[in-house]
Amino acid sequence: MNNKFGLSTAILVGLLAACNGESTPNEAPSKADAAPTKTDQAPAKPGATDSDDIGDVLATVGDISIGANEWQVVAARMTPSNGETLSIDEKQEVLDNLIEQKLLYLHAKNKGVDRDPKVQKLMVQTLMRNEVYSTVRNSDFSAEELKGYFEEHREDFVVPEKVQVRRIHIKSGEKRSAEEAKGIAEDLRKQLVEAPEKFKALAKENSEDPYRKRGGDLGFVASEGKPGIPSDVVKKAFTMEVGALSEVFEAGGGYNVITVVNRRERVERTYEQMKGSVLRKMKSEKFKSLYDAYVDDIRGEYTVDADKTLLGGLEVKAPRKFSMGNSPQGLPQVAVPPSIKRKE
Repeated sequence: MNNKFGLSTAILVGLLAACNGESTPNEAPSKADAAPTKTDQAPAKPGATDSDDIGDVLATVGDISIGANEWQVVAARMTPSNGETLSIDEKQEVLDNLIEQKLLYLHAKNKGVDRDPKVQKLMVQTLMRNEVYSTVRNSDFSAEELKGYFEEHREDFVVPEKVQVRRIHIKSGEKRSAEEAKGIAEDLRKQLVEAPEKFKALAKENSEDPYRKRGGDLGFVASEGKPGIPSDVVKKAFTMEVGALSEVFEAGGGYNVITVVNRRERVERTYEQMKGSVLRKMKSEKFKSLYDAYVDDIRGEYTVDADKTLLGGLEVKAPRKFSMGNSPQGLPQVAVPPSIKRKE
């Protein structure tokens, strides 16, 4: 039997899952997951026992030891050809795959793949999971603490009143004058007064905002607003009844016509309904506190050189794509890592 391809895939998926910190949301990682394997020591001879509890060392690749414990985890995913236990060839196949993965890892490191921002992000996530977040357990938070937090932050667990809004936006400025934009909007409103059911179609044909493809549907919006939607549009919507059509009004660099499609009333939840959310919120705050403390603790081990003059001269560009309900429209996304040097 040859499971080499499937086994390699399983190893890669396992590594990526570990990097992404995938685990049950309300459960801390197991001790085995939480304990990182140190590989920066002198290679041990095959068959020796490693002091970092990786088990008997089955092989070494460069300065990396492959221990029996890691081998057991991967081997457990392989189906024996005889249905009972792995043959010596199948055991060797597991080890060969692990050796290949270590070879590829070392080669990728030598090629500078670890300088890729995405790889660095995965490394940071794994570090935080292993050394910081794994120390937090659900049992750390008593029922009294959870209830107390809920009472103190009750408003955070309220579902606010929301309105579903459709919008047609006609820009003014370089493309056309304010008077021309207003005239187009007024004409579209007249059509809507006669045939309200055409709002979606008219928005797709005429609106000039990111929601055009959705027929002008901005989705459900709370009174505090939503990224990418002018506050004047939201304020206007909350003064309207369901089914009403607004007058033409100026907002967001042009003229607008909106209608309120639906409305959801404010909903208050009980502690019993929200205790899972309370636990997640308290854990999130604990993670943030531990993260800050961890960063402060290691900061002294490195020198950080940042050029504020150069930073101030950088041009900030908005994201190329606007994803509905994801990143705020126009939010700058720039990553300029400082020069970080390890102290000798």
